[in-house]
Amino acid sequence: MTSGTISGDRSRAIVLRLQRGILTLSRHWLAWVNLAWGMFVGLPWLAPILMKSGATSLGQAIYAVYGRFCHQMANRSFFLFGTQPTYSYTELLAHMSGAATMLRLKAFTGAPELGYKVAWSDRMVAMYSGVFVGGLVFALLRRRLRSPSWPVVALMIAPMIIDGVTHFISDLAGIGQGFRYSNAWLATLTGNRFAESFYIGTELGSFNSWMRLITGLLFGLATAWLMYPAFEGSFRGVRQALESRRQLAKTHVQRGEP
Repeated sequence: MTSGTISGDRSRAIVLRLQRGILTLSRHWLAWVNLAWGMFVGLPWLAPILMKSGATSLGQAIYAVYGRFCHQMANRSFFLFGTQPTYSYTELLAHMSGAATMLRLKAFTGAPELGYKVAWSDRMVAMYSGVFVGGLVFALLRRRLRSPSWPVVALMIAPMIIDGVTHFISDLAGIGQGFRYSNAWLATLTGNRFAESFYIGTELGSFNSWMRLITGLLFGLATAWLMYPAFEGSFRGVRQALESRRQLAKTHVQRGEP
């Protein structure tokens, strides 16, 4: 056996291993994506658990990592181990130093009497959870579900864009000062038919809270619905091509062909 033959056999073995790996990925990509995404969605909820248990360094590390994906304002975040699932910025002021600016609300992770916030905001919880739920639904319906049309996608993502932009513009007036804090326009439109707590603020149950959760969820579901069928189509093509090559190679071996 010459060195050229040995080198050729090694190269062939490497190619076969790569093909097997790619084939396995093409068959089980959704399971791996759902597992990884589930961990990504779950870690922000681990941060307040770590803070409560005294593992503050690990908790702060999670806050730091997820702070790159979210503003983490405490008045728009869920809290664990406290008396309330959410708090208004005025309730948080008593436990913060200085004025309630966006940066201070981001830096504030909680207190023993308040509990500790999840490592991203309520909107991000809804949005990223929506992608995860979409992945689970796609696992059940993958043979029947097709990517939505662009008008449908636009209808699902536009509400979050509108809600997010109006919140941003409102916050330019200061925390608790803008038109999206009081929602006086909504009270006028509805004739003040709901409780004051529905119109004012961002606590759970308010109009702002509902809009952040609903629009985030719609955006996440739209993302999964748009992307996963496309991924499935691409991986299916790869899978079929590799399976054809493997079948052809087996046929050649059975016939004794090189």
